[in-house]
Amino acid sequence: MRPFVKICGLTEREHIDAAIEFGVDAIGFVFVKSVRQISIEKALEISEGITNKIKRVAVFLDPEESHWNDVLTEFKPDAIQSDVDDFLYLRVPSSIEKWPVLREHQSNLMIPKKGKFIYEGKHSGVGERVDWSKAAKYSKEGNLILAGGLSHANVKKAINTVNPFGVDVSSAVESSPGKKCLTLIEKFIRNAKDLDQ
Repeated sequence: MRPFVKICGLTEREHIDAAIEFGVDAIGFVFVKSVRQISIEKALEISEGITNKIKRVAVFLDPEESHWNDVLTEFKPDAIQSDVDDFLYLRVPSSIEKWPVLREHQSNLMIPKKGKFIYEGKHSGVGERVDWSKAAKYSKEGNLILAGGLSHANVKKAINTVNPFGVDVSSAVESSPGKKCLTLIEKFIRNAKDLDQ
């Protein structure tokens, strides 16, 4: 089965359309301070009319409840991605998927038995690669989406090593920080889904 692929930090419609054409499964909209940060209005504009087969993921890190509530009410995402502890205080309707981020440096990680979760390094969006052997152990316990340090050059090896439910990429499909590249998006998705075989 081909892995689930998420491209994170998209801010332009042409990149969303290209990712969908190449077979992406989820698109991450970053609502926290970042070179990829997007406003609710812009996220609504560039995601208008996207097929409901594509998951629209609201990406956060330690969000204010009021900010999350605004995104929830106005953007109506399919899923919210945020650090695992954030879900202790965020109210998320059952209709929205919760994708907790579990970080490699944390101890006593509790692997969710239901739903998807992100596994990555200490910092998001900077290409920080995790230990794939550790990730492979966690992948056996739940629907792990591997993130951090993945690119079109290593994603096949990562998938073969970790056997994750899915993969997530951001900085490695950019020509400069925050600026996505159509060619790199296509290469990543093709290699992740092994479309050239």
